[in-house]
Amino acid sequence: MTTKTKLIAGNWKMNGSLAGNAALIEILREHIGRPASEVVVCVPAPYLQQVQGLLAGSPIDLGAQDVSAEPQGAFTGEHSAAMLKDFGVRYVIVGHSERRKYHRETDEEVAAKTAAALSHGITPIVCVGETLQQRDAGRTAEVVKRQLAAVIHVNGHCISEIVVAYEPIWAIGTGQTAAPEQAQAVHALLRAQLHHAASEHAAGIRILYGGSMNATNAADLLAQPDIDGGLIGGASLVAPNFLQIIAAAR
Repeated sequence: MTTKTKLIAGNWKMNGSLAGNAALIEILREHIGRPASEVVVCVPAPYLQQVQGLLAGSPIDLGAQDVSAEPQGAFTGEHSAAMLKDFGVRYVIVGHSERRKYHRETDEEVAAKTAAALSHGITPIVCVGETLQQRDAGRTAEVVKRQLAAVIHVNGHCISEIVVAYEPIWAIGTGQTAAPEQAQAVHALLRAQLHHAASEHAAGIRILYGGSMNATNAADLLAQPDIDGGLIGGASLVAPNFLQIIAAAR
C-alpha cells in the first residue's frame, strides 16, 4: 500500500466572527506543534483574507468552501478559482451535500467546479455521499459511484490531483457515524473506482471520511486502510477537539 500523508480538513460552514476566528487560530497555532498530517481550515469567503494572515507561518493551510465553475463575469455572489488563488487558498470543498441539497448542485456542476479549481492549482475536496433513504434502499454504491464518475469523466487524467471525501449524509451533524468497517467498505469501493480510472495513481489519492468524525471516534476511523483523513464539521470549531483529531491522524 502506498504511504501517504493524511489530511485533516476543518469545514467551518457558515460560522465564525473576526474575534472568534482569531481566538480559534491562536489556540491551534499554540498547540498544534508539528502535525504528522496535513491540516487545512476551510473558512467562509468573507474571512479568507483575515484567516490567511492568521495562518501565516503556521503548518495549517487555507481552504475555501465553494468555487464557481465560471472564470469571471456577471455571476453575482459567486467567487472564481482565480480569486481564491489570490488569497493563497490551497484546498476548496466542492459538491458538499449541503450545496447539493440547498443549491441543487448537480453532478455535472460539481465536476465543472472541480475542473475550475484544478486549472488554478487548487486541490478540490470532492464530496460524495448517500442519504439515509438511499442507504436503506441498498443504493449506497450506485449513488457514490455515480457522483464520482461525473468528476472522473470531466477531469480525466487530472483525477490524480483531487481529494475525495465520503460524507454519508445521514451522519452529518446528526451525531450518527458510520462504524469504521462500514466507512471502510465505501472507501474501498471508491478506491477501486479510482483505480479503474487512474490505476497508476489511485493508491495515492486521499479519501477522507466526512460523517461526524470527532475526537472520540477519529482514531478508530483513521486506522482503516482506505481512510486517509477527515472532513471535520462542528469539531473543527472547538480547538481542543480539532487538535485531538489532528493528533490521531498518524
